[in-house]
Amino acid sequence: MNELTHTIIGAAIEIHKELGPGLLESIYEKCLMHLLKEKGLQLISQQKVPLNFSGLYLDCDLRFDLLVENAIIVEVMAIDGLLPIHNAQFN
Repeated sequence: MNELTHTIIGAAIEIHKELGPGLLESIYEKCLMHLLKEKGLQLISQQKVPLNFSGLYLDCDLRFDLLVENAIIVEVMAIDGLLPIHNAQFN
């Protein structure tokens, strides 16, 4: 798991070094997908996530950006810094 995490973070850093800040999340996501596929990793992107609220199944537009090797969910963000509101995406 640590090696996979290291590979994902390394690819994200490589993209940021080459492209820099200020682009749309979708651009960074496509670049990350490209690099991770080049490394032979299995990816699923923009998959819907079911939401269960008080026993009620809600079919809504909750999605994850990337699932790598059926083990790690990656949320691609293009922001100036993390704010408390961003924590909701990680819980």
